[in-house]
Amino acid sequence: MSTTLFTFLGRPSQEQAGKGGYRKTRYEFSDGDRSEEVAFLGWPLQKRLRPKRMVIMGTAGSSWDHVFEGDLDFAANAEQARETLIQAVHSGLVGRALLEPLERPLSEHIGCETRLVLIPYCRTEEEQVELLRIMAEHVAESDEVDIDVTHGFRHLPMIALLAALHLQVVRKAEVRNIWYGEFDPDTAKASVHNLVGLLRIADWLQALHTYEKDGDYSVFAPLFGRPGVLLDRAAFFERTINPVKAREALSTWSSSLNRIPSGDPAALLFRDELESRVSWFRRDDRALWEKELAWCYLRQRDYLRAAIFALEAAISRNVRDEAGAQIGDYDARSQAKDDLIRMGNEHFRALNSLRNALVHGARPKGWIEAALQDETQLRARLEELLSQIEV
Repeated sequence: MSTTLFTFLGRPSQEQAGKGGYRKTRYEFSDGDRSEEVAFLGWPLQKRLRPKRMVIMGTAGSSWDHVFEGDLDFAANAEQARETLIQAVHSGLVGRALLEPLERPLSEHIGCETRLVLIPYCRTEEEQVELLRIMAEHVAESDEVDIDVTHGFRHLPMIALLAALHLQVVRKAEVRNIWYGEFDPDTAKASVHNLVGLLRIADWLQALHTYEKDGDYSVFAPLFGRPGVLLDRAAFFERTINPVKAREALSTWSSSLNRIPSGDPAALLFRDELESRVSWFRRDDRALWEKELAWCYLRQRDYLRAAIFALEAAISRNVRDEAGAQIGDYDARSQAKDDLIRMGNEHFRALNSLRNALVHGARPKGWIEAALQDETQLRARLEELLSQIEV
């Protein structure tokens, strides 16, 4: 595993260019560390982070000349190549052939493998996707990555955030920091902010999207740290139709003081939704748990689990009403199911037939066949049958 620092080169304003390029400042980090006076944040980040590789990215019109005559005392290394590059910068015609000869001497000068990479202006969707591809090209599987968005064009930080998400997915990379140096013209100081928390919010949004699709709240588990183990366990038991074990895990999770990570502000955005989703476990009666779960899965369009939990709710109600019967006893529940069918409970029999068709792929005639051909009919029929269950 290696570490890579990406940093963008932009272009100073006309006013700044008339004064010799980017203004210099001392960058101050949150731990109080201050850099020497430089214009380009990439250099103090390279010294601070000690990455194996530094990738400096810019367009054909970026201020490549600043890399070699702004902050660094580059001596006489590759003098001709430098002069040719500086001339090309003024005409906005920097090409790969001008950058490549300077990579090795720059790497030797700063003591870090350095790549000078041309990127498109990222004005179109095609160019934006190309930037993601270029960045992924410089990252190996499971690498650690830092991204500095201080000096790029104004729209590049948004694309860099997408690139960070892309690297997490396609390279399984750990994006450690997203750096931004904010210059205050009133004080002539620059505070360095870490925007990596945006990725944390993105992780929560992605988990929420997945959860809304299928109702599986185990997707939140990795984001909760240790308490997430209980959530994962509860979700497993719930989705394997074991509400008793699921309730035990949720009860333990709920009683934990740190069930919602206090150090993660993003977690607070989704706390109410999660606690609402698992509120069924607070009910005192198993039939109520199962009926509420049936409604949950019906809303998620998981019709098989909706039918199973609805059937189990009716059975739990029947067992509960039998004197001396244990609601969790297998034989008692099996007998209750047989009794409901034998007594001619039409709603229960219809629900049981629908459940069998969903589980076994059978295609009986009549309303079940029609319902299995049309989602609107299936949903309406399940809603009707579920509403008929008295718990």
